[in-house]
Amino acid sequence: MPSKDKFYITTAIAYVNAPPHLGHAMEFIEADAIARYKRLMGHDVHFLTGTDEHGVKMYNTAQKEGIDTQELVDKNAAIYKGLKEVLGISYDDFIQTTDKKRHWPTCQKLWKKLVEKEDIYKKEYEGLYCEGCETFMKESDLVDGKCPAHKKEPVLLKEENYFFRLSKYSDKIVELIETNKLRLVPEIRKTEFLNIAKEGLTDVSFSRPKDVLPWGVPVPDDDTQVMYVWCDALTNYLSGVDYAEEGDMYKKYWPADLHVIGKDIVRFHAGIWIGMLFSAEIELPKAIFIHGFVTHNGTKMSKTLGNVVDPVTTVEKYSTDMLRYYLLREIPVGRDGDFNDKLFIERYNSDLANNLGNLVNRIHTLISRNEIVDFDFDKHSDLYKQKVDETWKRYIADMNEYNLHEAVFHVWRLIDFANKMMEDKKPWALLKEDPERGRAVLCNLLEILRHISILISPFIPQSSAKIRQQIGLPVQIDREKEDGWGALSDWEKLGEQEIIFPRIEE
Repeated sequence: MPSKDKFYITTAIAYVNAPPHLGHAMEFIEADAIARYKRLMGHDVHFLTGTDEHGVKMYNTAQKEGIDTQELVDKNAAIYKGLKEVLGISYDDFIQTTDKKRHWPTCQKLWKKLVEKEDIYKKEYEGLYCEGCETFMKESDLVDGKCPAHKKEPVLLKEENYFFRLSKYSDKIVELIETNKLRLVPEIRKTEFLNIAKEGLTDVSFSRPKDVLPWGVPVPDDDTQVMYVWCDALTNYLSGVDYAEEGDMYKKYWPADLHVIGKDIVRFHAGIWIGMLFSAEIELPKAIFIHGFVTHNGTKMSKTLGNVVDPVTTVEKYSTDMLRYYLLREIPVGRDGDFNDKLFIERYNSDLANNLGNLVNRIHTLISRNEIVDFDFDKHSDLYKQKVDETWKRYIADMNEYNLHEAVFHVWRLIDFANKMMEDKKPWALLKEDPERGRAVLCNLLEILRHISILISPFIPQSSAKIRQQIGLPVQIDREKEDGWGALSDWEKLGEQEIIFPRIEE
């Protein structure tokens, strides 16, 4: 029976000084697939995303454009909110870090908790600062003296800031992750982080002077300082469940079950964030899912090269589910992947138009043409049922471990099996020679298609809905009612036929 446990999942919040790119799309889609799967399995899911809206870059951009900073923030945040429809993202809440009612009180409450533990102190600091990352860096972080992300030399800054005593929690963080009390998925990212953390996590700057950074959350009891980006941004995971009031949302959903982030911010989440929670004596998240980067035709995307893939225009040209399927199918969990223009079309035509689309069309056509109604799924069904049961078992095991691309493979192996049964059994011929067996083959294939429509719903939800409408089922899946082979006794007829995946000519 499906579980009724809660599941709180978050993405990293996107910085709104630039439009969404394919990396954002991949993170949102991966998190959404997990959230949809957990809902499918009966969990009470709370899915949070949002936007990171403070910092020097936002303030400077607004000054250059001659508009109010909040106006610029809200305009750009609306683009990210719009990804809900563009990418089919089923988030439950969207947090903005400029929200003075929801986010700021949470930041200031957490800050005061750290002060109570004597983990915030003030000192004059001189160090290297990357203006692009808005991050202080060490010499060891640089490649040929430059920030590896922005390819620019950091500037030397000297200023008085508040610091967080992260070093105090360094050993506890290492022990936590080594023993998998906090899971870092995949294992390779866990190893990478531990290699850094075992050298000792150092104290981190937690504020900037207000005259340098006028756009940020005010530090409690010091109007000359504002909170530094990571102190502010990371706290959104608590803001999203109303930690400030510690009300019903917080009691119900905290701790986070899964943070979904990119590999470039692991040290902030597994290090600084966990240190903050240790200090404040707040229960820790259970796992961090870490994805890689996406290249374009084998080359790193950059504005200079003009090869940045815009997820919005890609969806407008093709479809939401086409992009979702490619990213989930082609990029293994936690690894870097490539968006290849040629393979994007080939994968759609092969897997969606040919394999799945043709299966739907053939089953519908043969059942409709032969006026088969009152479906019976108990005759000659052992082989079909066994294959479906095996698929569900493997699918659930991989989805529970967040191996999304492996789960996709399991579904497509079932689709391949159904297509093979269609070819081997030749139900169109059987209906003439042995009508009862011919009807049984088609009913069994139809039942497999019902299961496929459920299995694909976390990955390509719009296509799942179209398939279910076409075979006469409600779009909304009631897994408890539909669990198991032949579960729908009142399923009697099909819906209207349509081509769900028209082929794309390259």
